[in-house]
Amino acid sequence: MNGVITKRNKQLIGKCILISTFAVEIILQMNVLELFNHINTFVFDVDGVLTDGTLLVLPDGVMARRMNIRDGYAMQLAIKKGYNILIISGGNSDEVKDRLEKLGIINVLMKVTDKAAILTQYLKDNKIKKEQVLFMGDDIPDLHALQIAGLACCPVDAAAEIKSVSQYISHLKGGEGCARDVIEKVMKLQGNWNEDVSVRAQ
Repeated sequence: MNGVITKRNKQLIGKCILISTFAVEIILQMNVLELFNHINTFVFDVDGVLTDGTLLVLPDGVMARRMNIRDGYAMQLAIKKGYNILIISGGNSDEVKDRLEKLGIINVLMKVTDKAAILTQYLKDNKIKKEQVLFMGDDIPDLHALQIAGLACCPVDAAAEIKSVSQYISHLKGGEGCARDVIEKVMKLQGNWNEDVSVRAQ
């Protein structure tokens, strides 16, 4: 039998490979969860992350976007608990900016052409370490900024190039609660998530 792999041995080897693959996945998940523990700053793109990426052009020329109210609740709660939130968007919408500012987000930057440069300067100005930053983007303009952040995240429907550099891919799509997903994970791991009824869903 020397040098011969029997059918039984093949089955055992197959099981070992499956177990090893599963173990690797568990280790990787634990490593990512450890990254969540260090986060105190959330950075989000708008179109494709806080919205579903759809633009509805209205008769008056206004481009309407669809946003998720659960993301709004999570961002408000995060701010209340002392987390930083920065919005960096290449788009431009007074309506979106107004909505985000009403949630209590002070730093809403629109018409940004170099997101990585803006993020780098923000971290420097606020003395924030990269390992404390979670950035969630969905498309090519977010690529370099994602590589700066300590924890790169994206929605499940992000571009392939973004998924390839992301350490965490949400199971939710852009505009369907992916921001809430990462905020809730961070806050629960750090013991800061609670059912705060004083925060309005909006």
